[in-house]
Amino acid sequence: MGMNVSRQVDLAENEYLQRFVGKTHVPAYDDDFWNNFLQYHINLPTNSQEQLSLDSRLESLCQSFISHNLHTGNFGSLINVFLLKVSELLTLSDTESNVHIWHAFNALFIIRCLVKYMIETGSEYQLLQHFEALPAQAADGDVPPVEPTAGSSTAISIDNRAVEETRAAVAKLVDGTKFETFLEALVNIIVVIPVKEFTYHLHLEAVNCMIILLSVSLFSQQAMEKSTIYRTIYRCQHANTLMSALLHFLSRMSQAPQTMFGFGTGGSFVFGIAESLWSILTFARKQPDILTAHDLPSAFREHYPLANQSLLLILILTNHHATKDNPYRISLFGCSDSQDSPKEEAATFKIDFSSLYNTLCRIVTIDQATLLLYLLLYRNQRFHKYVMAQQNLQQLVIPILQTLYNAPDSTSHHIYMSLIVLLILSEDDNFNKSVHQIMLKNVTWYTERSISEISLGGLLILVVIRTIQYNMLKMRDKYLHTNCLAALANMSGQFQSLHPYVAQRLVSLFETLAKKHARLDQQLKQPNGVTIEPDVSIPIGGGPLTSEDMLQDLSVLEEVLRMVLEILNSCLSHQLVYCPNLVYTLLYKRNVFEAFRSHSAFQDIIQNIDMVVGFFSSRLQRVQDQRGELGVSEVLEVISKGASQWSSDRLRKFPDLKFKYVEEDAPEEFFIPYVWTLVCKAGCVHFSSETIKGVSTEIVC
Repeated sequence: MGMNVSRQVDLAENEYLQRFVGKTHVPAYDDDFWNNFLQYHINLPTNSQEQLSLDSRLESLCQSFISHNLHTGNFGSLINVFLLKVSELLTLSDTESNVHIWHAFNALFIIRCLVKYMIETGSEYQLLQHFEALPAQAADGDVPPVEPTAGSSTAISIDNRAVEETRAAVAKLVDGTKFETFLEALVNIIVVIPVKEFTYHLHLEAVNCMIILLSVSLFSQQAMEKSTIYRTIYRCQHANTLMSALLHFLSRMSQAPQTMFGFGTGGSFVFGIAESLWSILTFARKQPDILTAHDLPSAFREHYPLANQSLLLILILTNHHATKDNPYRISLFGCSDSQDSPKEEAATFKIDFSSLYNTLCRIVTIDQATLLLYLLLYRNQRFHKYVMAQQNLQQLVIPILQTLYNAPDSTSHHIYMSLIVLLILSEDDNFNKSVHQIMLKNVTWYTERSISEISLGGLLILVVIRTIQYNMLKMRDKYLHTNCLAALANMSGQFQSLHPYVAQRLVSLFETLAKKHARLDQQLKQPNGVTIEPDVSIPIGGGPLTSEDMLQDLSVLEEVLRMVLEILNSCLSHQLVYCPNLVYTLLYKRNVFEAFRSHSAFQDIIQNIDMVVGFFSSRLQRVQDQRGELGVSEVLEVISKGASQWSSDRLRKFPDLKFKYVEEDAPEEFFIPYVWTLVCKAGCVHFSSETIKGVSTEIVC
């Protein structure tokens, strides 16, 4: 530390660090020390290897700090210096504040490193002890010295007023408000100071520090209701402004500047190469690049760290205390569009939904962005209404479909949340209608078959069917099947202009399930006592199957088969005239229904399908008798003419298929481990997984 310290100096030999972590108290008013201590430059570690390198270099210093700080109170001095810097920043102009921002960042970075170490290696109580620790001699007057005046008979004189002020400050510190004051300073940085090139990293560090503080839940097994840190954060009076600022950071997606605090950029804040304590810890950085689909999570984290970390902090704040009074959750779910009429009923805060929607469309293939989209669609009625009114829905839906299409590259949680988003969207009839009116050309990422043109709705059906088949082979999750089929069922009454391949895949789905049903039924008829190795493509189960297991699997499979038949029937009942390709496929594949015509679970609904097949089959037979063998186009022509004369009144009436997503009880059990998994894997702050206690290590690590 200090501009004149050699680049190669070892951390353990640095005089300022040694004094800070040593046995001697450093008072907050020692400007000479703090100005030197905070005059360094560092690039933040952005991956686990860089974090490990930094942690290993700091470990002995952190241990020395832990040993001595309860007697020296130097952490409290550093906090006071930081608080002073922040309070000054709030009153300074841009041209005056550069050095203050640099020093405030450096102080906060050191605080963050120490807090992280204490959380990972100790308890919350010990952390708060260090926040409140006072120097051992404070009671005797820890006061600033006064230089002797000319002619003074003493070497040092004490200013009595300074003594009283310092003692008053010391008394105030012991009332337990230091941590709360520190938290208020973090919030002020985030919500008051505007984001500019030279303030970017200070904002990022404030957000990172809040994530570190909240990570106490990872390293403690106590209920968070008993956590002082959590109680303080969740009774914050500025939840609306904090949530607004974080959502704006995400929405605006400002790219990280190539330099920190204007180093080397000219102007009034120009420094040479910083010969500093931390310069040996700088890490190589790639030049920023545009956000592309290739390795999007890494690109987002590296080039837009403030947006990435703000998104993760939003998820942490809103998913803890989900079933209790959570001001951040209320704030996020109650915000409204800044473009709405001023007469709009009271909102927690306003944000430009257009900007937020466009940002989410760009990054929705990232796990944490999908989760935020889910929360907004499911819980914020205004945002849901805004999305449903968009004409460019393909910008949102296509990336979600790509996530599902590339399922092996995603976590099961990400696949599940992507499907739930589609299910929520499919609850809207206008959505179900409009997706079949949006035509797409040359969807290059869909490689199973070359399709020159297809509707967005057709592509959605193809991908969801593929997800069902992937689930049967790999994941075997009953609930994932249910959500897939529920989305298709919601859409089925609006199926229109189905591509021939889409119609084939719908019927082939039933055919595939029917074959599995036949196999399982045959296995059940084996002699008693024979154990059967499971068919890996049956939706549930695992290990050798007993008869009871197979009966359960058969029951699940019959539910799925019934739902596919209901989807086909719904389309025929409401949209037959607009789906000639589906009728054509049913005529071609009529035999796949043969085994279920007499089955009590399917008989009623197959009668409707048989009636449609019989009607068009007889018409085709008559035309064929007149003209001879018919080609595909001629068959479709006969179907189209017949459809104009068809009356759906002939079919047996079934209730309309309408499924609505409802979040299960105790959502925290699912979402809290999920969110912290994302923080650990996708965040810019990296934790020691070896000491994680509070969240399932199976998920996080």
